[in-house]
Amino acid sequence: MWCDSIVLIASLALMVYSADTFVDGAAAIAQNWGVSTLLIGLTVVGFGTSIPEILVSALASLQSNAGLAVGNALGSNIANIGLILGCCALIMPLTFRAKLLSRELPLLLITSLLCFGLAFDGLTLSDGVILLAGLVFFIAWLIRNGLDQSRNGSFSDTVAMPLPKYSMSLVWFFTIISLLGLLISARLLVWASVNIANTIGVSDLVIGLTLVAMGTSLPELAASAASVLKRQADMAVGNVIGSNMYNLLAVYSLPGLIAPGPVNESVLFRDFPMMLASTLVLFVFGFGFFKSGRINRWEGLFLLSSYSAYQWLVFKSTIAG
Repeated sequence: MWCDSIVLIASLALMVYSADTFVDGAAAIAQNWGVSTLLIGLTVVGFGTSIPEILVSALASLQSNAGLAVGNALGSNIANIGLILGCCALIMPLTFRAKLLSRELPLLLITSLLCFGLAFDGLTLSDGVILLAGLVFFIAWLIRNGLDQSRNGSFSDTVAMPLPKYSMSLVWFFTIISLLGLLISARLLVWASVNIANTIGVSDLVIGLTLVAMGTSLPELAASAASVLKRQADMAVGNVIGSNMYNLLAVYSLPGLIAPGPVNESVLFRDFPMMLASTLVLFVFGFGFFKSGRINRWEGLFLLSSYSAYQWLVFKSTIAG
């Protein structure tokens, strides 16, 4: 118990330090390339912090546990919007720039609806191939748009804080090391939390639905919170949108590619609707149909409360089942 507690505290400290270094490195890379920090958030940060979900889903699918893989993808998307953006908005209100998000947010909503439609007849190999092809298209589309806008000088964002002047090779080195630190600290945090929970008698089922599911989203939470504290709101929002796209196209496709099969009814009628509702709320907040596009602290509290209510619903349905 004492050893697990020490590991828990140490992993939290490592995560905070790694997130801080990672955001600095990603912002420096954006500055050096002359591209938007939003693009870096959508690509480097979004994909990098989605690696835990990809690893968990791949292992689960290989072990013929496609349900865990599907739940991991959807649960992470719900956590990214409700938990991460909710917490970030409580730290500092998040302002959306509709010009930069006018394509990414609708694309996320369309992709979410596509995945929902594919799920009704189960996840098949062809579904996995479609989503994987979408992933390749999405990455290529992001890079092309980012480079075009960089050459045209249409990105007007600048970093909000002065960055250290290191050589780019050293910046890349520390960025990669800090990303590894994020992933390792998240894994250690989940491991220690599970051990502590088992010691005090919490069931493995509850642990899997809460600590493990939330654990794969910890890198996104740490990186996004660090971005907001450094006044890099674009990177925080881009991280969530990019991570959610990768979860749908990369993580959600794995069960279809590795272990095709039916999708549980509770996923269709509880988890998917919650993910779609969360994405729709993000869409409304982002475009600000009734006000400027932003998430203020009250709206952040609403997102966080909705996520907590969903977790309670999952817990109650599990106990009832």
